[in-house]
Amino acid sequence: MILAIETATGMCSVALFSDGQVIGLLESDEHNAHSRILHVLIDKLLTDAGITVSQLDAIAVSKGPGSYTGLRIGVSTAKGFCYAKDIPLIAVNTLESMAYGMRATILTGGTFIPMIDAKRMEVYSAVYDAELALVKETSAEIITADSLATFKDYPHIYVAGDGAAKCKDILQQQTNITFLDGFEASARFLMEPTMNAFNAQRFENVAYFEPFYLKDFIAGKPRVKGLN
Repeated sequence: MILAIETATGMCSVALFSDGQVIGLLESDEHNAHSRILHVLIDKLLTDAGITVSQLDAIAVSKGPGSYTGLRIGVSTAKGFCYAKDIPLIAVNTLESMAYGMRATILTGGTFIPMIDAKRMEVYSAVYDAELALVKETSAEIITADSLATFKDYPHIYVAGDGAAKCKDILQQQTNITFLDGFEASARFLMEPTMNAFNAQRFENVAYFEPFYLKDFIAGKPRVKGLN
């Protein structure tokens, strides 16, 4: 029994996994409400399932990249439960979990490019092949008409996420790209990578684990690590 927490984007989402199946899901896209509603969603999810935190075998959290505040809230909550109840912590790259969700959505092969809004015309993105092997590492970049030119000969490219929505007008001239409109990060998409990690006993050090921010956060102005 695993509790999954997704707070990296505007969607606050929690899910419950049992034996590799999603048995519960609660979500809210209320703006700037993660700190207020996350514990409410978790309490209701566990209550509806008739279990307590002590009965969980692990807690999974979306580790980023994404919203600085959202990630801090989600990871702090997960670590708090793990500390209090001595529960293993599993961390999943947010873009990786989105890629799993994209593949499950279209039920076919292709190249998957999840994108998360990083403000202005910048996005966090990564590229995964049909088997969800990493083709291009997670990065933060400003999207231009040539951003995906490297993949112009790929037969089917699927782009999704809140970062993709603002790039649609710029990228849609590349004819091999299909946008999955309305696709959002969700705790339910953490299931497969979470189960892979659980079966391999790949747990985080709860004391030292930090979110994968990718950017520094400085007085409201993010800065890419290694630059400036």
